[in-house]
Amino acid sequence: MTTQFDAVIAGAGFTGLTAGLKLARAGHKVLVLEADDTPGGLAGTFEFRDGVTIEKFYHHWFDNDVYVPELVKELGMEGDVVIMPSRTGMYFNGKHWRLSTPLDLLRFKPLPFLDRIRLGLMVLKVRQVKDWKTIEHLSIREWLEPLCGKNAYRIVWQPLIENKFSVVADAVNAVWMWKKLVLRGSTRDAKGGEQLAYFKGGFGRLAEAMANEIVRHGGEIRYRTPVTGVRTEGNRVTALATPAGEVTGKEFLFTPAFNIIADMFGGAAPADWLASLRRVKYLANMCLVLEMDRSLSDTYWLNVNDPGFPFVGVIEHTNFDSPANYGGKHIVFLSRYLPKEDPLWQFSDQQYLDFALEHLQRMFPQLDRSWVQEYRVWRADYAQPVTERGYSDYVPGRATPFANATISTMAQIYPEDRGTNYAIREGREVAAALSQRLGKA
Repeated sequence: MTTQFDAVIAGAGFTGLTAGLKLARAGHKVLVLEADDTPGGLAGTFEFRDGVTIEKFYHHWFDNDVYVPELVKELGMEGDVVIMPSRTGMYFNGKHWRLSTPLDLLRFKPLPFLDRIRLGLMVLKVRQVKDWKTIEHLSIREWLEPLCGKNAYRIVWQPLIENKFSVVADAVNAVWMWKKLVLRGSTRDAKGGEQLAYFKGGFGRLAEAMANEIVRHGGEIRYRTPVTGVRTEGNRVTALATPAGEVTGKEFLFTPAFNIIADMFGGAAPADWLASLRRVKYLANMCLVLEMDRSLSDTYWLNVNDPGFPFVGVIEHTNFDSPANYGGKHIVFLSRYLPKEDPLWQFSDQQYLDFALEHLQRMFPQLDRSWVQEYRVWRADYAQPVTERGYSDYVPGRATPFANATISTMAQIYPEDRGTNYAIREGREVAAALSQRLGKA
């Protein structure tokens, strides 16, 4: 473990993998350290007992994303991209409503007709915002409610935002919602339906291909190797501590959540910088993945707007990618964002399954427990950065107090929200900066 590397990267998510791949291709000696046993981070995959492979947390990308398709093409795997229409809907007042096209919106009777028209026109008003900083001081409600009306906000948006952001819903700034609406509005086809893309075999398979390419270019990836500390001298990082010993390098890139990076540095970094990392809040996520012998509905993404339902939505993946690709099984994701102080975070996997099925049977009364062939519960401590008012003023940048240490995390993908597409973009940019410094050295 005493080899001197040109670049040492903490984290094998898509930012770390992209940076590692770019640096390795440029001829630099690269080492990637990953605490998990597989690459991909939150986009990593797992196998059910029958060999069905699927993401731990649901993933897709939009047909107007740029960086994922470019990466796939670089790897010569463009034949593995499938673009399909997305069937979306809403569960409200005990009824399922289709909401895939503008015509579906006009049929959404829980809203008076004029409110439906106003909700549809809202997209045009959203696109008129050209400088997102002009709305960064507003909460989502403060910005969105005047655009669509109080009634539409209460029925359509408020339940989704509160389910997504839990106890911090009122703290999230309007930019988060603005960017979501702008991006989603630009993925529509000629009939107003949404087109989404998926990678055959899951994003974890794409991450594996990236990892293999890093190794093919002389790089190294060490799994089950968390960074436990950082050694510094003056204004430079000299080594990272791991359970297997120290790793030395010329440049260091840190890609986990800010809090994890702060823990890595411990007392080896200035207190005010560590405090700035910890200033950014996160929500955790619990994601239940069900493998079922039959389908719940014909909808891919079912937003749940009924009061009291604890999940942001029911995502039936095999209504997007065919069950034929999963041994005929049907895959359903139930995702909940929550602070780790929430009592649910302490539930065992079995308790969480029981809790989820009880609520799911309210929506699908025909659902029987015997339909569930297998299940997994995945937890992420830092799943969703909370972008509060004025976020751009306090979120740390890539620079650190150390000349050869850089950070690039999903909390810095702003004004966009987290996403594999933007993680790849960030990895490219930070690799270019590191390669330039290594070249000068």
